[in-house]
Amino acid sequence: MNYLLDTTVLLDYAHGRPSAVKIVEHLFGDGEALYTCDVVTCEALSGGDALERRAIRGVLDALEFVAIAPADARWAADARRAGRPTPGARSLADALIGSAARSLDATVVTRNPRDFVRLGTAVLAYA
Repeated sequence: MNYLLDTTVLLDYAHGRPSAVKIVEHLFGDGEALYTCDVVTCEALSGGDALERRAIRGVLDALEFVAIAPADARWAADARRAGRPTPGARSLADALIGSAARSLDATVVTRNPRDFVRLGTAVLAYA
């Protein structure tokens, strides 16, 4: 199975959140195909102190990196536009992450499943 780790997993892992540590260790232990994308990388490394960023980089370096393709960017735009009339319209970052997962036929691993379920993206949630 393919998994794309959302920013929440990386931040929670860097902060030592037990559920995030457990799911990261489980996914790596099972030898699953694990991905990150340009959006997650940028979000995850945009804050925190040097120690947190080092922990995040350690996980990022072990993931396969994919860039958002033009067709996936257009899909994300369509998904955002479709969600605007309703409360909680999709964020740009979530739509792009969802589009990357869709192109990989991957499940998004996240603490915020609602952000991706609305896009029709498969989700593996943790608390």
